[in-house]
Amino acid sequence: MCIDATTRAASDLGYKTTVVHDACGTRDLEFRGQTVPAAQVHATLMSALAFAYATIVTTDEYLAK
Repeated sequence: MCIDATTRAASDLGYKTTVVHDACGTRDLEFRGQTVPAAQVHATLMSALAFAYATIVTTDEYLAK
């Protein structure tokens, strides 16, 4: 959750943000008795950030720049 909150806050403050998605992780979460697998949590958060808050790249893409 810290990647999500920090990226959104930085974007709101006018910073151009980049998230290296394979250099961060999460864990299974639970919502109303339903377990959400870590891979799904990760994909959901990355897609939301990519929509309006950040450029999402892999480590290899980041290092190639």
